[in-house]
Amino acid sequence: MLGSTEIIVLVVFIGVLIFGAKKIPELAKTFGKAKGEFEKGKIEADKELKEFKEEKSKSD
Repeated sequence: MLGSTEIIVLVVFIGVLIFGAKKIPELAKTFGKAKGEFEKGKIEADKELKEFKEEKSKSD
């Protein structure tokens, strides 16, 4: 059974084989930006849901 460290090393090694060493930083940067946008969207959706619930409770 592989441990977490071995899995990470294996994933990085496979990534280098598939994309090449020069593409890895670019892919990581793109992934980071996508994660940031996802978090912004999640926060905004939570905010809108909270506002909707407050409006709904006021109208009841």
